[in-house]
Amino acid sequence: MRVLFWYCDRFAWVPALKSLEEAPEAGPGSVEKAVVAFVHVEPADLEEGSGAETKLVKNAKWLARKWEVRRVLLHSFTHLAEVKADPHAARGLLDRAQARLESAGYEASQTPWGQFLDLDMQAPGHPLARVFKELG
Repeated sequence: MRVLFWYCDRFAWVPALKSLEEAPEAGPGSVEKAVVAFVHVEPADLEEGSGAETKLVKNAKWLARKWEVRRVLLHSFTHLAEVKADPHAARGLLDRAQARLESAGYEASQTPWGQFLDLDMQAPGHPLARVFKELG
């Protein structure tokens, strides 16, 4: 798994084009003062015992604590490596990570699945506003 974490003062999206035919219809949305995780799930991340899901949750919580926020947005982003997991299995991993964050007291959500999105980001110029991790 590869994750590009951003701390964003504001992160907004508008669905522009479906990348998966079966993706549900979705509308625009936004979050403020949130850790936004651009998550690339690889096939090995779905194997039993990989630990990638746990590392995703721990790293998101770590960065949220650094910024003193309780909001985490997960964004499926299959552009950080050549090898990609099955989109449905990757969605399942993100769903589980979201549930784990919520059970830990975070306000967790996801951008619309299976969609290319028009994005609007406002992120401060700070070293911890952009963090790349290889979790696997």
